[in-house]
Amino acid sequence: MKALVFDLDDTLYNEADFVHGAFREVADYLSKKHKLDRDELYRTMLGLLANNGRGRIFNDICALYNLNEDISSLVEIYRNSAPQISLYEDAEHFLKYCRGKFKLGLVTDGIHYVQWNKIRLLDLEKFFDSIIVTDDYGKDFCKPSIKPYVKIAEELGVDFDEIICIGDNPRKDFYGAKQLGIHTVRIIRPVGDHMRLRLGRDYEADREITGMYEMKAVISWLRV
Repeated sequence: MKALVFDLDDTLYNEADFVHGAFREVADYLSKKHKLDRDELYRTMLGLLANNGRGRIFNDICALYNLNEDISSLVEIYRNSAPQISLYEDAEHFLKYCRGKFKLGLVTDGIHYVQWNKIRLLDLEKFFDSIIVTDDYGKDFCKPSIKPYVKIAEELGVDFDEIICIGDNPRKDFYGAKQLGIHTVRIIRPVGDHMRLRLGRDYEADREITGMYEMKAVISWLRV
């Protein structure tokens, strides 16, 4: 193996930390503008998230509190927030271990400036030889397309069968990579939006782990 390619959200850090921190910034903005209790607003947002998902939280919070707000402005506060987030301990340890031993790549979906914001908050650029935020290249570049994997293999200067791809979401993290003959590993952590999701063989990874500390054994097994 010559290269490791990682997903970002819920693979290297807990995405909920970003989501909750961004909600706090929106709650802070609304509480100051409308003289409302910030903690109550925040708790209400978390309740809406748990019950309804992310789609209409700001619409619902404005309706509940009878707030006349431009929803798109609240969305921008959320997307441009800078909450305190950090790498999972095992992820940081493994990235440090890999430096100088393997080429390292990152492929992440999502709105480009939001993902780059997360990358900067996590100080990830120091670890990676190539970072691809698929939204920078258009919708047809998003996972599970093969396109981001073709590009990152070119940028890392390795063949497909010399890459291990590590992610958490079987809907998109492995299908395109497997089409190219890239080795795939799914990390199933205690928390995360997709940890209990199971799909067909084409969408699941070749191997599963519960933490990055297991990756050394996976690499050794693939080298045999």
